[in-house]
Amino acid sequence: MTNDRTNDRTDDGTEQRSEQRLVYLSGGVGGARLAHGLNRLLAPQQLTCIVNTGDDFAHWGLQISPDLDTMMYTLADVADEERGWGLAGETFAALEWVKRYGGPSWFGLGDRDLATHLMRTEWLRSGLDLTEVTQRLCSGLGVAARLLPMTNEPCATMIDTPSGTLDFQRWLVAERGLPPVTRVWSRGTDQPSAQVLAALDTAQLVIIGPSNPYVSIDPILALQGVRERLAQRPVLAVSPIVHGRAIKGPLAGMLETLGAHGQRSASARSVAQHYGALLDVCVVERGDEREFAHDLERPKVFAADTWMRTRADSRSLAQSVLTLATELGYWA
Repeated sequence: MTNDRTNDRTDDGTEQRSEQRLVYLSGGVGGARLAHGLNRLLAPQQLTCIVNTGDDFAHWGLQISPDLDTMMYTLADVADEERGWGLAGETFAALEWVKRYGGPSWFGLGDRDLATHLMRTEWLRSGLDLTEVTQRLCSGLGVAARLLPMTNEPCATMIDTPSGTLDFQRWLVAERGLPPVTRVWSRGTDQPSAQVLAALDTAQLVIIGPSNPYVSIDPILALQGVRERLAQRPVLAVSPIVHGRAIKGPLAGMLETLGAHGQRSASARSVAQHYGALLDVCVVERGDEREFAHDLERPKVFAADTWMRTRADSRSLAQSVLTLATELGYWA
């Protein structure tokens, strides 16, 4: 994979200071797409992506990290863009044979994707932690930007429904996200990795990607020391809601059932209210800024073309976000 930047200069000729550090919080497909655009505009040493691991789980005896894999594959330009997960041109012969044997076939593991999970599991068993394993996998894929799992220890996102509690992947994939959600919570560690805290300590700007705040971003924010560090830095979020609907995933329904009193609507404003005082800036789809017309307090709201259908869209949105951050004095 190549990066478009050379000599710390963007395509429009403006200088970017290579010592500047941007931390990007992400999970899911939308988050990975904006990361792709940022990766094209920033030098590798400038960008650190802290990725949700709340949906990690064990399957077929393998350790699966769906959000990390989506991020790695997207930055390596090998992801299936249309499907939003897995590898482009993937085949599923192994999955078909597992199904033939009567094994669990509800989670779609592709044939080449299996290599990622095999090596992750093997390296974890050898004593490496998830951060070290992720670096090895990124190196093999040619991903130069720094990807950090939010923690090296298990921290599973759990979904409470009227009929019981499910782990996130079982709810989302096996149950197709249909059971109503009454609560989202985490089971496991609340300790981020040392690398995550160090990255936040040296960041000039934090961007929260257009990810589901409940299941992709909140697990990161809930780790000890993360919110405290974000409170000391400018934080910009890109809304994952466009004109009242989520481009992908179950967020719209979650906002309507989990939002605080008076905030239960699938709107960009509900997303901003969910993050509250943590945000300095919220970037929303053009037209959605009208939802904030009577808001007098933070965050500042700016409109852009946030719907990323193509890689060109991802790059364009990333450029808009960086330009805005520069104009506000958060980035140089």
